Amino acid sequence: MSTATLTTKGQITIPADVRRLLNVQAGDRVEFVQIEPGRFELVPATRSVRELKGLFGKPGRTVSIDEMNQTIAERGAQAGRRPGARGGRAA
Repeated sequence: MSTATLTTKGQITIPADVRRLLNVQAGDRVEFVQIEPGRFELVPATRSVRELKGLFGKPGRTVSIDEMNQTIAERGAQAGRRPGARGGRAA
């Protein structure tokens, strides 16, 4: 079992063996996920985009970049017409 000491600034050093097993390095972000009251799990928050492959299943159809850009433009125009929408010109 690995242990760490909390400093007066509220910091801990994650032991080298734990960092290696979590595949985290200096500058990487980690999350503290509460799994039950008084118990947390340390989870790497920085992951490779490649790890996301397959996470959402196969798309229903392939969408081109042009289709994406057109949809973004249309939705942006619709958002600009809504009452109270931000991003318009100042009066």
